[in-house]
Amino acid sequence: MTENFFAPCPRGLEPLLVEDLTAIGATYIKEVPGGAQFSGSWEIGYRVNLESRIASRVLWRVAVGGYRSEDDVFRLAQSVDWPALFAVERTLRVYVTAVKSPLKSLEFITLRVKDAICDRFRDACGIRPSVNTARPDIRPHLFLTADTATLYLDTSGEPLWARGHKIAKVEAPVKENLAAGILRLMGWKPGMPLLDPMCGSGTFLIEAAQMSLGDAPGLSREPGEFGFERLTNFNPDLWNRLCRDAAARRQTAPAKLQIWGADISADAVARARQNLAYAGLDDLVEVRQSDILEIAAPRPEGMMIANPPYGERLGEVSELAAFYPRLGDALKRNFAGWQCWFFSGDTALPKLIGLQAKRRTPLYNGALECRLYLFPMVAGGNRKP
Repeated sequence: MTENFFAPCPRGLEPLLVEDLTAIGATYIKEVPGGAQFSGSWEIGYRVNLESRIASRVLWRVAVGGYRSEDDVFRLAQSVDWPALFAVERTLRVYVTAVKSPLKSLEFITLRVKDAICDRFRDACGIRPSVNTARPDIRPHLFLTADTATLYLDTSGEPLWARGHKIAKVEAPVKENLAAGILRLMGWKPGMPLLDPMCGSGTFLIEAAQMSLGDAPGLSREPGEFGFERLTNFNPDLWNRLCRDAAARRQTAPAKLQIWGADISADAVARARQNLAYAGLDDLVEVRQSDILEIAAPRPEGMMIANPPYGERLGEVSELAAFYPRLGDALKRNFAGWQCWFFSGDTALPKLIGLQAKRRTPLYNGALECRLYLFPMVAGGNRKP
């Protein structure tokens, strides 16, 4: 059977998500702000969860209808045969998102949808499922537009950017699927030299290394962590076959990948190394402690990607205003022949760094509007006469 799905993604990466869906074999793909709708069999749904580096989740559409009031949404939710979709022993939490909805309270409509689901179970089973707001087994999602309500079941569980290979966590400013999208927008390909001189916990390094080896990102998860594994229609034979096929496509690693990381913080370097080791990549990627103002290019040509700090307080802003010109000088001095990319929410970065940005790609990091800047470092100087 053909099912209907929706995959959200970081805003600005929708065309890359469409590329993923097309490569996997999805049909009726429609790009929308913040994601893409698509159709396909459950095999397609499983594979998007397993293979897409860009999708944040995969939501399975279970009902859609017009509405004018909370009662209309309640009746739509009550019309779904929830006991046929998952067991009453499963815990649940309802999520609601709205764009231009006339309803006054999203909290109230969340309770109404939860009550409709529980009513169906009480009528069918005599008992109702429990609510778990922290780590629910089942995650129904309601999306409201001005006049249409759509109900989904989350087939991913935890968001897909949570690959499952980070154990030494720090406050990561860039999620894994956004990092993967940035690498693709840069035009970086496996085999090209890549340096992240402000690597933090190693997000860009791990994504690039896994792309180099052809690793399916979903293989890093433990069994039972995907949402579809908790649904009644879960097909373990199909899922195990897809996982075996994905594992067989993993390429044999060379002695070293041309991927390097550095950070001025010794703690960040230690965490990046620990995360690389947990992902089985520590022998392939070199990470060392170094200041971006002093580090030398590891190859005559390559790509740099960095996510510099973004100051919001007055002291931070003044510190960055002094740091950026020094950074521009260091890039011209040490990285001639390199494409230097910076992802930042600081619109003053190009002006303060003293370099001409060849490209400015708008992206969103959550709700924060950012830019991906390209500064090509030309040997002998970067200023136009």
